[in-house]
Amino acid sequence: MHVVFYGPEGSGKGTQAKLLSDKLSLSILTSGDLVRDAAANDKGIIGEVCRAALAEGKYVADSEMFVLWKWRLKEPDALGGWIMDGFPRNIEQAKFLDDKLDKYGYRIEHVIYLSISEAESLKRLLKRARPLHPGSTELHDSPERIQSRLQIYKESEREVLEYYRSKGVLTEINAEQSIEGVHQEIVKSFGTS
Repeated sequence: MHVVFYGPEGSGKGTQAKLLSDKLSLSILTSGDLVRDAAANDKGIIGEVCRAALAEGKYVADSEMFVLWKWRLKEPDALGGWIMDGFPRNIEQAKFLDDKLDKYGYRIEHVIYLSISEAESLKRLLKRARPLHPGSTELHDSPERIQSRLQIYKESEREVLEYYRSKGVLTEINAEQSIEGVHQEIVKSFGTS
């Protein structure tokens, strides 16, 4: 099974991915992990771009994300099914992902859209107080950085949702309920208990 969690930052994608992973024994693939790993371990241009994006609290450009995901989707734990969190963020990334998956002989069966208001997302993100990187006193989730990332997300949201809706794989879940309530709705949408 191949599942994508989609929604703005603070919607609970990581939390719900972990719960679903525990239930279905699927690997979790995240953009954040890819970027942090490349920033720490890649001495080339990809690592440099990732380090700069982390330092500025911004997203990595599509061209570099495509390289990171090409590498990641070929790893053994990605071959048996996965839950993806933080990718795709825009229509170009969604089309890239479908193209790569088609070449590897599988497809996305479920896209779970965790719907949340911008105000609730902002409230949750401000509570996280994550540092830019380990040891940093500067926050990744400063109000300015949050607003910038939410604006970028909002610009692509409608197009990505329409893309997956047209493929018949989109399920919308109200992410402003309890963690367990969201999880139960997700599990129910798969037709399992």
